[in-house]
Amino acid sequence: MALQSLAALAEIRDSLLETYASNDAMNQLILSNLDPRAWRVQAPGQAGGGRTIAAIFAHLHNCRLKWLKRNAPHLKCPPPLNPHHCTRKQAAAALKRSAAQCQRMLSDVLSAVPNRRISTFSRDSWMPTWPAGGTMFAYMFAHEAHHRGQILMQAHQLGYRVLDKTPGIWQWEKLWKQAGLTTRPR
Repeated sequence: MALQSLAALAEIRDSLLETYASNDAMNQLILSNLDPRAWRVQAPGQAGGGRTIAAIFAHLHNCRLKWLKRNAPHLKCPPPLNPHHCTRKQAAAALKRSAAQCQRMLSDVLSAVPNRRISTFSRDSWMPTWPAGGTMFAYMFAHEAHHRGQILMQAHQLGYRVLDKTPGIWQWEKLWKQAGLTTRPR
């Protein structure tokens, strides 16, 4: 492969890893600005059948753990979150730890070395296995973006408008810096 092609692939890989790092910065921003009263309230019309915001954040963390255990058992997993009892502070800390481990997993998956430790992506025992790579990243990012949307909509339906206070999830340059990245979105 030409040197120019390898450089282009490395830039794409680095951009994806940086995007995943900012992904957790978005979660942390929402968590820190969410009105505490919205944490355990059922969404309108759900009457015990839907997830609370606390349960959605726990789901994000617990899915990360499942992906780590299934695909990167060599990486240590933090403990799972109980969706019915976790606090915002516990969720923020747990998400930070699981994001760091997922970042390590994705670094291996997106590396150009031929003997990567992770070559397949298993989302769950009943789902087909995919080759590990860009699709794995896309699935993981889309899953979290979907649930962030649920969280923001549910908070809004409950009368707690998070984005009015924090339009920052759209300010990727700031998120990049908060994630400790020295580059800017490419």
